[in-house]
Amino acid sequence: MKEEKKTQKLLKSYLRWPLVPAVLFILAACCAFFFDRSAGIAVTVFAAVAAVFCLRLYISARKNVMKAVVSFAVATDELQKRLSDDMDVPYAFVDRGGEILWQNRAMKSLLKDQKKNLKNVEELFPELSLAELMKIGESEDYHLSMGGLRYRVRFTRTGEATDRIFAMYLYDETELITLRDQISSDRLVAGIIYLDNYEEAMESVEEVRRSLLTAMIDRKIVRYFDGMRAIIRKLEKDKYFIALQKKHLQTLEERQFDILEQVKMVNIGNEMRVTLSIGIGDGGDDYAECAELARQAMDMALGRGGDQAVVKKPDSVQYYGGKSNSKEKTTRVKARVKAHAFRELIENKDRLFIMGHKRMDIDCLGAAIGIWRIAVTLDKKAHIVVSDQVAAVKPMLKRFQGGEYPPDLFISEDTALELLDENSVLVVVDTNNPMIVESPNLLEAAKTIVVLDHHRQSERSIRNAALSYVETYASSASEMVAEIVQYISDDVKIRVAEADAMYAGIVIDTHDFKNQTGVRTFEAAAFLRRNGVDVTRVRKMFREKIEDYRAKAEAVHNAVIYRDHYAMSTCPSEGLESPTIIGAQASNDLLDIVGVKASIVLTEFAGKIYVSARSIDEVNVQVMMEKLGGGGHRTMAGAQLVGVTTEEAAERVKEVIDDMIGKGEIA
Repeated sequence: MKEEKKTQKLLKSYLRWPLVPAVLFILAACCAFFFDRSAGIAVTVFAAVAAVFCLRLYISARKNVMKAVVSFAVATDELQKRLSDDMDVPYAFVDRGGEILWQNRAMKSLLKDQKKNLKNVEELFPELSLAELMKIGESEDYHLSMGGLRYRVRFTRTGEATDRIFAMYLYDETELITLRDQISSDRLVAGIIYLDNYEEAMESVEEVRRSLLTAMIDRKIVRYFDGMRAIIRKLEKDKYFIALQKKHLQTLEERQFDILEQVKMVNIGNEMRVTLSIGIGDGGDDYAECAELARQAMDMALGRGGDQAVVKKPDSVQYYGGKSNSKEKTTRVKARVKAHAFRELIENKDRLFIMGHKRMDIDCLGAAIGIWRIAVTLDKKAHIVVSDQVAAVKPMLKRFQGGEYPPDLFISEDTALELLDENSVLVVVDTNNPMIVESPNLLEAAKTIVVLDHHRQSERSIRNAALSYVETYASSASEMVAEIVQYISDDVKIRVAEADAMYAGIVIDTHDFKNQTGVRTFEAAAFLRRNGVDVTRVRKMFREKIEDYRAKAEAVHNAVIYRDHYAMSTCPSEGLESPTIIGAQASNDLLDIVGVKASIVLTEFAGKIYVSARSIDEVNVQVMMEKLGGGGHRTMAGAQLVGVTTEEAAERVKEVIDDMIGKGEIA
């Protein structure tokens, strides 16, 4: 529209040029009268003749020019129509209702190939609605499919007000997309393979057959990836590096990384089955970034207990496998190394802040107390950050308030943020998830972070820790801290109350030594017993109020069995101080029912639905809870749901169970 007005203005200016000399002649005649009357008359006559001539020229030229312009416009329009009709790009006009008003030959030919008399945009592209079409401003591009071909469809508005018409152009990008997909599928991804329990498996077989076991494992792995034309190199006796095309990674994902199960079948008399951990890096800008993603994926696989594959991309993580329990390492070499590293880290610092997860439980408190004792022994100021005290831990907390313990042993988040400086260390215990720590603000502000945890790592684990010690086979954080205490210094002397807290943490997390226990669990308990633990005194602390006992009994009584093997129930919360703990205890009790593979108890508290999931050995409830945004152990996990009712939460749990059964992840 602006261009049309500009053209009209220029044309009018051009056509008016004869009027300019006419006006000048008249002005010249007027000036001549001032000098001489006779000359003025002569000039006036001449000016009149010239003005008449200019006006005649203006009138006749205007008509001729307009005729020429109109003729040129008509010819140009005809040429444009012919060019539009002959244009190779399919081109059409579409009205507000999606009806095709006009189409060029290329569009007609394209629609003819479809063997249908298509007259509406919605018939051409069902995925494009008229409502979407009306949202278009000046112009908009869409990537759509038709007849097995891919098109970039551009819509451009024309006209004004409600009579607007769309010009539609179709650009075939099938070949471009095919080439792009081919480049993507041929791109290399990096991978790392670890044999989780190589040393233990070798020790479980006769010495003369160990080389044969190693050869069979190598052969199984090499032959598996040779079928995908992958590059595989053995770095160490229990480590491999692989590079393969992305299209073969998709095959691995479709097969759920069945190499994990195939390697377990290798048996020449070894009592312990060999398990693999696989880390794959995909989607990096270059191959070096893919290799770094593979390393991070391996860290996550090992942090989740091994026997699984992790595919890490810059914006997502996928897990496969993880069906086996974490194997306990009988050697304490790692614990000793981590203890020495922890001591070196805090020796150069002045103050320690210790915090766990929100709503601190007994295990979290026991681990925090153990770290506090280490710091005090090394002459460091230390504080435990606690905001919300759960009723279940209050009896234990009272033993550390007053008397021989300093008043600033437990501090608030605000106080911790005021005291935090460059010479401080933040120790996070019993969690590696930054979303559920006691103080996310303190975690973000701290420069030096240490993580001590026994839960499997997830995609949201703390990444910037100076020292991270995550052992999924450990029964509890208190067990891990009890081992660290023994190695960090001979001067660390645990007092009775501290030993009680750590022992209580082990008892609670193992459900009275029934779950996730190993040799080292009992060794840690024996160490604490030697430091003055009174089993009877600890047991008395766990006695329940009658209201709590009734609520737990009601949850067990109202349980229903879903899909033959999954006990589900709801725990009442009204009138209870710690309903989430009661729900977790009810979930433990439901495992004692014959035929139950996993139990799930829902508890509504403080505007959230807390989900407690437990199993013995047949179901990985950690994977189940991760699908709900939670996590935990293979046999003990949980999640928190916001903005849903208890009934809606139960339906979501059922959907997860159905999905996992459908995919063969559980039975």
